[in-house]
Amino acid sequence: MSTRLYSILTTAVLLLAILLPPLARAQNASQQLAAASVLETIKKRGAIRVGLSTFVPWAMRNKNGELIGYEIDVAKQLAEDMKVKAEFVPTAWDGIIPALLAGKFDVVIGGMSITPERNLTVNFTQPYANSGIHLVANKELAAGFKSLEDFNKPDVVLAVRRGATPATAAKRLMSKATLRQFDEDALALQEVLNGKAHAFITSTPTPAFEALKHPDKLFLPIPEPFVQGAEGFALRKGDPDALNFFNNWILLRQQDGWLKERHDYWFKTRDWAAQVAE
Repeated sequence: MSTRLYSILTTAVLLLAILLPPLARAQNASQQLAAASVLETIKKRGAIRVGLSTFVPWAMRNKNGELIGYEIDVAKQLAEDMKVKAEFVPTAWDGIIPALLAGKFDVVIGGMSITPERNLTVNFTQPYANSGIHLVANKELAAGFKSLEDFNKPDVVLAVRRGATPATAAKRLMSKATLRQFDEDALALQEVLNGKAHAFITSTPTPAFEALKHPDKLFLPIPEPFVQGAEGFALRKGDPDALNFFNNWILLRQQDGWLKERHDYWFKTRDWAAQVAE
């Protein structure tokens, strides 16, 4: 063997000796990260636990007490594609992120709008739905109101769901008004129907649906949503494999039209209304 060839081989051996340990450590770390993913927990359990909070038409109870709605369809299809069962964990909205972080469920699929504040605590997938924030008003109390400025007055009372994005929007855009917060959309809406609040602020399409259901008491003073939103799955930080899987699932279900078809059914029709008690 020539001196030059021997030198080349020696250098190669030394490089391998230097590079292999870090490469092995990196591979091992990658394997440990994958093993720690919630995806592995879901596969071993044979079920995906989904956190949600009930509000129309995202998730609600039908006349038999069963959960139905856009989120329910999404979670069930996701579970079917993963070849596992879907288990739902209804949770109060203002406690849903703490419950996720505590491991009470694997993911939030509950119409949660992506916001910077929430994103500091949880990771969001790409949007799987796009909604907006709108308001429906009491015909008598809000007679003549036609703009947000009309509602932005100290003597105006606004009803909102506690901890939800519409509540944050109301505080920002109508800061002079009095805000009354409720744990459920139904309670906030009832405040307006009873004439104790000027308007109920929530996600679309609820305001339009409620105005149609109660034409004698409610109306839409502002024709279009005044805030646009985007909703994503929320999951615990530090899990790139789960984030990658959910993102790709959303992408594929957008491309094949399934998400749009389900979204249009729940948000653009009332074909499902007979399933729900008035």
